[in-house]
Amino acid sequence: MDDAFQAAEHSLRGFDGLPMPFERARTLFVKGQIHRRRRQKRLAREALHEALAVFEDLGTPGWAERARAELARIPGRRGATGLTPTEETIARMAASGLSNREIADRTFLSPKTVEVNLTRVYRKLGVRSRAALGGRFAAEQSAGET
Repeated sequence: MDDAFQAAEHSLRGFDGLPMPFERARTLFVKGQIHRRRRQKRLAREALHEALAVFEDLGTPGWAERARAELARIPGRRGATGLTPTEETIARMAASGLSNREIADRTFLSPKTVEVNLTRVYRKLGVRSRAALGGRFAAEQSAGET
C-alpha cells in the first residue's frame, strides 16, 4: 500500500499545471481508494469528493457513480435510521425494487456483499422483506414532509 500511495502522489504532482482534469481526477479516485483501504477515512473522503466534483463537472456519469460508490464504502457516522452510508444506499435501492444483482452492479460490490448488507439492514430496522423496507422508507419520507 505504501508503494501504491507514493505512486499516486507522484502521479498527482505530475498533473500540476497540466490541462488534464480527467486524468487528475482518476488519480484522486485511486488515492481515495488507497486511503480508504488504509482506514484513513477523512483523507479518503477528501480525495474522493474532489474527484467526484471533477467527474461531475466534466460530465462523466460513470466515473461520478464510481466515486459515489467508493464514498459510500467509507465507514462513517450512522444516519437517522442507524444505518451506515453503504447500508442506507443498498436499502434504498432494494426498497425501490432493484434486485441484488442490479444493486451490486450499480454500487460496484459483489451480490454477496449486497446480501450481507441487506441482512444487517433488516435486523437493524426490524423488517423482514423488501416490501416492508419500502414501507419503512415511505413512512419516513411522509413524516418528513409534514
